[in-house]
Amino acid sequence: MNEAKASTGGVIALGATVIIWAFSWIVMKLVLRYVGPFDFCALRYGMGAVLLFVVLLVMRRPLACPPLAGTIVTGLAQTAAFQGLGQFALTSGGTGHVVLLAYAMPFWAVLLAWLLLGERPLRRNWIGLALAAIGLTFVIAPWNGLGNPVSTAFALLGGVCWALGTVTSKRMFQRHGPDPLTFTAWQMAFGAIALGIVTLFIPQRSIDWSPAFIAGLAYSVILATSLAWTLWLLVVRRLPTAVASVSSLAVPVISVLMAWVVLHEKPTPSEWLGVAFIVAGLLAVSGVKLRR
Repeated sequence: MNEAKASTGGVIALGATVIIWAFSWIVMKLVLRYVGPFDFCALRYGMGAVLLFVVLLVMRRPLACPPLAGTIVTGLAQTAAFQGLGQFALTSGGTGHVVLLAYAMPFWAVLLAWLLLGERPLRRNWIGLALAAIGLTFVIAPWNGLGNPVSTAFALLGGVCWALGTVTSKRMFQRHGPDPLTFTAWQMAFGAIALGIVTLFIPQRSIDWSPAFIAGLAYSVILATSLAWTLWLLVVRRLPTAVASVSSLAVPVISVLMAWVVLHEKPTPSEWLGVAFIVAGLLAVSGVKLRR
């Protein structure tokens, strides 16, 4: 596969991932009526890992675990910490607000990629990050108080953990070139194990196995977890870290609109302004020209 085809495939994978993940935040909010946040994440990623291992067997793809240290760190950061903290933040925060804060990930990803991978940010990357930082400031709106500070803190911390997972994934592909599906399955399994351990120590409500919960779990396991995370790792491998991470900011923008329609969470004027700056930052970092 030549470079042009690889980039095109990365862009297509990125578009599909954005749509799937945008709606997954709506699903994550809705399922909290039936299950505790960490129980849901452990079920989601445990079942997702099992499904991926079955796919690996059927497709006769490599089953051996990629280099252990990088796989475990990615699983703990990208699966356990990011998803667990994000789901917990949803218990007390609005969907649009939480997802916008969690997707501060690109700030940390660009900086960590510079420190750990030597990917020095370009001028447009700095401009885009500055615009997105202004946007997130309007979303948080500290002049109005921080709302629920616990939800805000956990959402931001989740974004930092995802950034670390993104950078460690990039390093794994650069140094070891693991099969994306195999790498996804193993890092997800390690993340699910960590989430399962957390559920043993944090009391949560009992699970209500209603049809609505089962439908939400199925969407989360099959599409938002197994398929989307595999696509994301393809994106990370084929596109520059800055482009991949900041382009993912399209997810919270679409999630805000979906939350307005589905959950009736109408964005505030400050949040709308923040979304506008975030989109501007996305375009700047990605280097997209309007004519294209």
